[in-house]
Formats: sequence, structure tokens, C-alpha cells
Amino acid sequence: MAVDLLLGLQWGDEGKGKIVDVLTKNYDIIARFQGGPNAGHTLEFDGIKHVLHTIPSGIFHENAMNLVGNGVVIDPVIFKKELDNLSKFEGNFKEKLLISRKAHLILPTHRLLDAASEASKGKAKIGSTLKGIGPTYMDKTGRNGIRVGDLEMDNWQEKYRALANKHEAMIDFYNVQLQYNLAELEADFFEAVEVLKSLKFIDSEEYLYQAQKANKTILAEGAQGSLLDIDFGTYPFVTSSNTTAAGACTGLGVAPGKIGEVFGIFKAYTTRVGSGPFPTELFDQYGETMGRVGKEFGATTGRPRRCGWIDLVALKYAVQVNGVTQLIMMKGDVLSGFDKLKICTAYNYRGEKIEHFPFNIEAENVTPVYTEMPGWKEDLTKMTSASQMPKALNDYIEYLEKELEVPIKIVSVGPDRTQTIHR
Repeated sequence: MAVDLLLGLQWGDEGKGKIVDVLTKNYDIIARFQGGPNAGHTLEFDGIKHVLHTIPSGIFHENAMNLVGNGVVIDPVIFKKELDNLSKFEGNFKEKLLISRKAHLILPTHRLLDAASEASKGKAKIGSTLKGIGPTYMDKTGRNGIRVGDLEMDNWQEKYRALANKHEAMIDFYNVQLQYNLAELEADFFEAVEVLKSLKFIDSEEYLYQAQKANKTILAEGAQGSLLDIDFGTYPFVTSSNTTAAGACTGLGVAPGKIGEVFGIFKAYTTRVGSGPFPTELFDQYGETMGRVGKEFGATTGRPRRCGWIDLVALKYAVQVNGVTQLIMMKGDVLSGFDKLKICTAYNYRGEKIEHFPFNIEAENVTPVYTEMPGWKEDLTKMTSASQMPKALNDYIEYLEKELEVPIKIVSVGPDRTQTIHR
């Protein structure tokens, strides 16, 4: 049985959580394959908004198992808070959660290292969420990390102390003013570890292999977006993991030949949180309206998102790198009332018009080339079928489909799971 993937195609915040929730009824297993609690997946239904950071977005469905894969980095403290929030609602959430033994742990000192590193950069900050993600992946590739499976071993606290001591020496090296009480942070950490240990730890690659043999349906859930991929994103303003389709293979132990549908999610416009280049960013009333109407604030950090027109150069690149088979357009409702819409179809790159995504998209190298289309006035939020959509919206969608050469199968017209139109 093939494993389907669900990925963000921009700089994250595309609405993956909602769509995983919408699609989960078709799957037996939802599996997160990379990233950490710097992700914020927002789900809204029955008048309640839920924000998940590490727990897969299928958790509210009774019949789906939810796996945190080996490619994910887990902060036990944040994970405990997520479980505490879930405990307010009915459901056997712990019984539906599985944790890969090969997933790495974020230590309190990883977060401190993150803060010290970012502070030392001054104006060159990359906009880290300060959740300790980067330092944890550095320890993973440096072969120093502590994994979930280590918690089952007798010497795990010795490994912890050796690594924490090393981190403290590194923090001193940065020579920045950082106030912290490690004993207090560790008390919360060790308490949260005990909660984590109450969950089921598994050899996830074997579990998924057997699930495929048993014809179980599996959806791999990505975090962040393709343009934040450590290899293919706008480096160095990226995250620390592979957010593209290939990351599902390494982050879950799924063979490349076993990948089925690749669902690519994008907004009807573009947003970005934190630092880094953004060719179509707007500083006028259009950008302000996108941010205000779209409630564009980070689900994890609360930071306002930068907003701009849709960028087809970047989107084509993400579709190509991921092998996207179906597209899902989010927040079409936010553009209602715009008199015109602009679509970036090419870049003027250092004096040459190009249609591919270049090595560097900083403002001094890139100027967007736009095509303009009429907007629509209709309120989309109450619409329930494609036949109700205004002509200008259909024209916009059909233009994007033609350019991207992939069908747009779902259009989201609001945050609730019911505000989802299948085409």
C-alpha cells in the first residue's frame, strides 16, 4: 500500500493542519515525518480552535493512529502541554499516539543554545523560533543526540548530563547576556519526560512496513514549507530539516517507491514569518488587508506574517521538487473584495527574465514580473460547492492550474473543517 504525503509548498503556515484533519477519515495512520514544535498546525471545528505543535493533526479522529516519526525532534515540555490541552476534550488520545524510538529529544540547553546563537548574530538574525530545533538537529548530525529510545536505557541520565554540560560550555563561548535557571528548566523537563514515557514507543519503520503489508492507509504529514527546506529553501533563512517529499522517506523509513499521492498545499497569496527574502512581499493596503483578514499571525510564535501576491516561480519550483500530484488552495476567501489580483509569473534576475527559481532571491537580485487578473467581491465563506464559486475565482484557479500543470482539487474558504470545497 502506498504512503500519501501532505506538504506545504510555500514558507509554511499554508494550513496543513486543517487539511490533514479533513483528509484523516480516509486514512488509518497519520505520521509526522520532520520538524519540531516550531510548527503550529491549527484545526478548527465545533466552534473550537486547536493548535498542535508535535502531535499529528489526525488526533481528533477516533479511528486513526497518530505517529511521531524518527525525523521529528520532540520537546517533552511542549509535548506535555499539548497532551494537557487535549485532556480537556473527550477521547483516548494517548492510546492513539505512537512515538518513534529514533526521534531525537530537545533538551532545555538546546533552547538556550538557540537563544545564545541568535543573540550573537545581531542584525544578521535568521528569525529562529528559539525552540531549540537547530541545535537539536546539529547534535543529531554530530552524533551527539539523545533519542526517545534512550529513555528506556539505564544510562540515559548520564548521557543527558554529559550533553548538557557540553552545551553550557558552548553557551559561554557565545559571550552574550543570557539569564536562565537551568535547575528550574530541568525540573520541568524531567517531569515532562515521565509523561512522555507513559506513551507507546515503537520501532516506527517496522510498524509502517507491517502496516503497508496489511494494506493500511497512511498519510505522512509535513511541517513548515518547501521553501524552508534545509537544502532547497532560501538558505540560510530555512529550518533545519528536509521539508520536501524526500524528507518523508528519511523521516519515516518509507522507501521512495512506496510514495503514492503527493498533496501540495498553498495559499491563494503568499506569506512568510521571520527573516529572509520574499520577492512578492507587499507594504501597501493589499498586504495589510491580507494580513488583517487572513489573521496572519504565527500559530507557534504569534509573530505577524509578511504578506504578498502569489509567486508562481516559487510555487512551480516546489511542485517540481516534491513531485506534487494534487494541489489544495487555502484561504481563497481572504482575497474576496480585492479589485485586482497580481500573479508573479517570472523574475527579472540580474537583468535577465527567468521563470525558474534561482540560487539567490534577495531583493538586489530579483524583481517579480506580474500578470494581473480581476478580483471577486463575493463572500466565499458560506459556499459549499464549486458551482457556487464566482467566475473570477474560477478563472484564477484555472490560470494557476494551467501554469502549474497540476489540478487544484480542494479550495478552502474558511478555517473550519466544513469550509472546504472539493472540485
